[in-house]
Amino acid sequence: MTTWAIGDIHGCQRALETLLAAIRPTPEDTIVVLGDVVDRGPNTRGVIETLLQLATQTRLVTLKGNHEEMLLDALSGGPWLESWLRYGGQSVLDSYGGDPTAIPESHFAFLRDSLDLWYTETTIFVHANIEPGVALDVQTPEWLRWRKLTGSEPVYADGYLVVCGHTPQPNGLPSAWPGWRAIDTQAYAGGWLTALDADSGRTLQSNEAGQAREGRLA
Repeated sequence: MTTWAIGDIHGCQRALETLLAAIRPTPEDTIVVLGDVVDRGPNTRGVIETLLQLATQTRLVTLKGNHEEMLLDALSGGPWLESWLRYGGQSVLDSYGGDPTAIPESHFAFLRDSLDLWYTETTIFVHANIEPGVALDVQTPEWLRWRKLTGSEPVYADGYLVVCGHTPQPNGLPSAWPGWRAIDTQAYAGGWLTALDADSGRTLQSNEAGQAREGRLA
């Protein structure tokens, strides 16, 4: 009954498949995908298809990142289209054959239905950040999906650990400081895709070359 958090996938379907093979999730496990599953990498379509299949095999929780926000806005006629294409959206269209009308409604629904955050009795999972001193139910999208980490965030609340992505970590390694774990290790840019068991500190990583490795956060 392990809960794994997976950092920013960004269209890296081979890295995701390699990571899931290392995790070997059971029906009793929970996989929390921290957002930014889309854009930049070569196969957003394959990533979403893999996650939809995963949801039939284990408990899957998906969070909405800033790239999901841009995609949904851009493809519904909002003002984000130019920025989205510039920040990785073209790779999404390419993975669907260059035609936005080829994106299945089930894929849009998967992205729309992703949560802003998710938490257990001990751990808060979020894409980007948490505003200090603000209750979880009134956190804003600006903080949850866009606000970068500084690495000196205070403990959010006694007993809670915050696990997040969004802010790239150097050297392909996740970072830890009191009350926080940051696991965006730049899979799309030749780095690693990271999964973290927050309870034990165990990490699993994979990359687009199909390599895998294991580590631990204190």
